[in-house]
Amino acid sequence: MIVDTLIEKIAEKQNPACVGLDTSFSYLPETMQRAYAEEKAAGVLEFNKNIIDAVCDAVPAVKVQIAYYEPLGAAGLSAFAATCRYAKERGLIVIADAKRGDIGATAAQYAEAFLGEGELSADFLTVNGYLGTDGIAPFMEACKQNDRGIFVLVKTSNPSSGELQDLKLADGRTVYERMGDMAEAWGDGSCGRYGYSRVGAVVGATYPEEGRRLRARLPRTFFLIPGYGAQGGNAAMLKGCFAAGGMGGIVNNSRGILCAYQKRGGTYFEAARAAALSMREELLSVLGEICAK
Repeated sequence: MIVDTLIEKIAEKQNPACVGLDTSFSYLPETMQRAYAEEKAAGVLEFNKNIIDAVCDAVPAVKVQIAYYEPLGAAGLSAFAATCRYAKERGLIVIADAKRGDIGATAAQYAEAFLGEGELSADFLTVNGYLGTDGIAPFMEACKQNDRGIFVLVKTSNPSSGELQDLKLADGRTVYERMGDMAEAWGDGSCGRYGYSRVGAVVGATYPEEGRRLRARLPRTFFLIPGYGAQGGNAAMLKGCFAAGGMGGIVNNSRGILCAYQKRGGTYFEAARAAALSMREELLSVLGEICAK
């Protein structure tokens, strides 16, 4: 089961960190930008492959944000697909960050695209559950058929998330708590050997109290935790998103790794590796040894 595989890779590498390949062409070193000025997607793909090669023995997963590839057109989507494929070949779990969500019939097409066996296939997909159950059901069916997983937007890391997500409902719950409860319920019957289901939740590191509240509320839901690094989150802030033994979550870092060479010097891929290892040490200093039990 894919969530078990993710947990085992986290424990094996003692690293609950995910490298975000949210690769803007502007992140590439100037020499690469000049070399690939007419073939930007090819430059992004080369950059990604070298990052993957540098970190694949140290991290369990990558998150590939499709928005950074779509402006490059068909070549960009090909680079997205090739990046996902190459990461899998190097033994990494792949999270497609596309935040898809729509009515049932359209959601089924998104599910086939990202959770099926096609060119855009990934192990996990981020989804928007605010259309309700009929918009999530096709993704859950694809997960069951193809051994995939989803991460439902619950409490996002952006500054204005509270404009909607923090509103109180008639029963006293916040909107994000209600969405978390729905994600937990959607995962019923799909828990693996470590007690987590195929239906995870996106919970931002930038809201530590909300993260603690959700961790206690959603014991079977695995968290994808954005907001570390450039968005202001740190290891101490996100500790509450994890259960005992460092279980229950994976922390994404994109710009802090992709652009590490701008501060550290050296090649971009050597700097990315150093940043990934530094992040692992910071997380472990707060979480302790990660035990898959």
